[in-house]
Amino acid sequence: MKTLLPVLGDQLSLQLASLQQADPAHSIILMTECMDEATYVQHHKKKLVFVFSAMRHFAVTLQQQGWTVDYIKLDDTNNPGDLITSISSALTRHQCDRILITEAGEWRLQQALQKLPDTVAATTIVEDTRFICSHQTFRDWASSRTQMRMENFYRNMRRQTDLLMEGKKPVGDRWNFDAENRKPAPGELPFTAPTQFKPDNITQDCIALVGQRFDHHIGSLDNFWFGVTTEHAESALQQFIEHSLPLFGDYQDAMLTDEKFLAHSVLAMYINIGLLDPLAVCKRIEAAYLQGHAPLNAVEGFIRQIIGWREYVRGIYWLKMPDYVEQNFFQHRQPLPDFYWTADTDMACLRASIQQTIDDAYAHHIQRLMITGNFAMLVGVDPKRVHEWYLQVYADAYEWVELPNTLGMSQFADGGLLGSKPYAASGNYIKKMSDYCTGCKYKVNKKAGEQACPYNYLYWNFIDRHRDKLVGNHRLAQVYRTWDRMSEERHLEVKEDSQRFLHQLK
Repeated sequence: MKTLLPVLGDQLSLQLASLQQADPAHSIILMTECMDEATYVQHHKKKLVFVFSAMRHFAVTLQQQGWTVDYIKLDDTNNPGDLITSISSALTRHQCDRILITEAGEWRLQQALQKLPDTVAATTIVEDTRFICSHQTFRDWASSRTQMRMENFYRNMRRQTDLLMEGKKPVGDRWNFDAENRKPAPGELPFTAPTQFKPDNITQDCIALVGQRFDHHIGSLDNFWFGVTTEHAESALQQFIEHSLPLFGDYQDAMLTDEKFLAHSVLAMYINIGLLDPLAVCKRIEAAYLQGHAPLNAVEGFIRQIIGWREYVRGIYWLKMPDYVEQNFFQHRQPLPDFYWTADTDMACLRASIQQTIDDAYAHHIQRLMITGNFAMLVGVDPKRVHEWYLQVYADAYEWVELPNTLGMSQFADGGLLGSKPYAASGNYIKKMSDYCTGCKYKVNKKAGEQACPYNYLYWNFIDRHRDKLVGNHRLAQVYRTWDRMSEERHLEVKEDSQRFLHQLK
């Protein structure tokens, strides 16, 4: 019996479940660069180069491991443009008796794969074991709770993986050191940039392809530096551990104009595409603590992002789709401002975060949550439009991880399923955690008028506008008491400044 093994663009791991269950001597691996997958949203140019090049390099690795690989490039004449047709054609072309495939990470693609048994015989779809928490385990956990808070889930994952545990107790007698990880970054700290890799011939071909076929997509192709192999990703991980992990915890929420990466790992794109195994990464990070190289608050904070938040949002995604994408708790309907595509704005924080996104298909989580996400929520952008933007512009973005982060965490569009309150903030937060305000046209210390930081009045306008939905939230009780103590004159200033700004916004 000959088996066809389709491998998707974010499944670039030799530990992939379908590969583990197959015999190279009796299997054909199919890898296809699908136009449908490249364009269902207009992905950032660097993201496309990254995926195409990583796929081509992984195909070489598979061949070196003894697999037969049928690799269809984007411009090959026999490329049908979509995955399902490509699979059906390959099944006939190679006279295979069955299809064995690891489940897709995104809902829309998994639905397409599940139609295969209707058109071809003997199709087996296996669960993706690269994740630590299975679908059933998450469903079981969720079914026993009225509130599905990540912190409770995270503690279960710590016990399951035995990471940072001393028997049944967490190392340091605390599960979470997040309160210690909110320091603004002084500019003189010796931050080390992520490892950058010179494009080889395969990557250069992908850069040329994307430049020719996807020139209308957002992003720059200049200075493509991403790693595209497991060896590259391992090197990037090692550099992070050696140089940045010790500083990661303290400054993970900080933002600096001239420091794109600070002490962040920039490993999510490698983990999400399959070049790094998440649990193996966490064990390496834990070892750095046990060896005395990195402090507990940094190591715990990093591990929480992987086995806690990453696994949690995946569980939420598969539990709540397909309806989740339509959630809109505040009934926001505004379009995404034009400057999200150009960075052409006088607001320095938004300009820096968006320009960095255009240049590198990357911004760290606080830039996404408290700058671009916070602003979009305050001005009332349709959360589905915000979701589509995040999915397009970031190299680490796949819908299973990006959608809950955007709709739930950033936009509070699910009404509190993920977060206990909206992540809304005025300019004071940005001033505290960044140096953006010093180079801005607007004055963060001004609360009203055309020179005032727009976050200041937009924040209170948001609070007032959604009073009926939020006033009962215990975490916002003090906020509403503060608003209610303000004068009628101040209330009027907030509304007039907000109306003026929103009228000018395009």
